[in-house]
Amino acid sequence: MTDQLTWFKSSYSDNEGGNCLEVAFATRVRIRDSKDPAGPEIHLPTPAWSAFVSALRPGA
Repeated sequence: MTDQLTWFKSSYSDNEGGNCLEVAFATRVRIRDSKDPAGPEIHLPTPAWSAFVSALRPGA
């Protein structure tokens, strides 16, 4: 099923192999290591992901 998902990397990521996560939006938000796409994933409810992203914003 992961082959059918559209994965996104941060616009801050580079192509030099640095640490990076990819995120796909489905029934739940799915997160994986971009260097190991066949590896394990973390699945979060959408509200938990939204709270996480909001906490990272400046002034939050």
